[in-house]
Formats: sequence, C-alpha cells, structure tokens
Amino acid sequence: MAEQVVDSQEGNEFGRLLGQEYLTFSLGEEHYAVDILKVQEIRGYGAVTKIANAPSFIKGVINLRGVIVPIIDLRIKFNVGDAHYDEFTIVIVLNLADRVVGIVVDGVSDVVSLGGEQIKNPPDFSANFDSEYILGLATVDEQMLIIVDIERLMSSEEMALVDKSRMQAE
Repeated sequence: MAEQVVDSQEGNEFGRLLGQEYLTFSLGEEHYAVDILKVQEIRGYGAVTKIANAPSFIKGVINLRGVIVPIIDLRIKFNVGDAHYDEFTIVIVLNLADRVVGIVVDGVSDVVSLGGEQIKNPPDFSANFDSEYILGLATVDEQMLIIVDIERLMSSEEMALVDKSRMQAE
C-alpha cells in the first residue's frame, strides 16, 4: 500500500501520495484519476435495476456474479458532461472497504504512475465549493488530472455507500 505523507509546512490536510499508480478516466472534458488498487474491473454499462427515490446520480444496482453493486454516475454527481448511455459508456467497478461499487464514466484512459513531487495540493476554494474529495492535482503529458479520494466520496453522508469505520480500520 502506498505511503501517505502530509505536507506539514503548509499545514494542509491533503496528503501527498508517493509512488502510486492511478487509473485515469474522463468525465465530460475533464480528466480524473483513482487509486488503481481500488479498481476491481472495468466493464461496459449494462441494464441496471432502478431504486425508487434514489438520488439522480444513483442509477440503480446490478448483480455482478452474485454481488449486488450500486451504480453511481459520476457525470451527474460532479455535474460534468452529458449523461447518455450507449455501447461506449464505461463502468469502473471498485472494491472499497469490502464494498463493491460501480462508477459510470465517459471513458477510461490509462494507468499512470505518479510520484509525490508530481501531485500538488488542490487550491483552496471558497466555502461555495466542496473540494474534500480531491486528493490533489497532477499534470501528465500537459493534461491536468484531478485525483479523487474515491473512498471519502463514497463514504460521504450524501452517498453513504461505504462504512467509514471499515475505511479507518484499513
């Protein structure tokens, strides 16, 4: 598992991750990355069973080899890109604190290795914008990557898809 070092000079709560690989993907025109160790598989978007009264970004659930997997459309959650579903729509299946969750993205790009010196702390946005799910920003081949703390996002009160106590125990 990657080592996390906090930049104490700035007193910043965001850590710098050292020598870790990330799966990069696109949402609209933006490019994001998640820890590759959290990725279980990548698959095409298929039929989902809708759940009544679920938020719009929770598309429903699928049965993945006997495991019920909630499907979250990050395009809707992050309000980027058009949420259309076709044969090119991708689901990244994640294993987070012993919970399996699928996230819908526009496309998967690559696996990149990033060292701590390549990852910069996100800018301090005003209270109008919640950046607690952003671990940092990195530039790869002149393209900005937003590194998402996917466990923190999925365990947020709004999502409540991953048990926080299990995350802290790992």
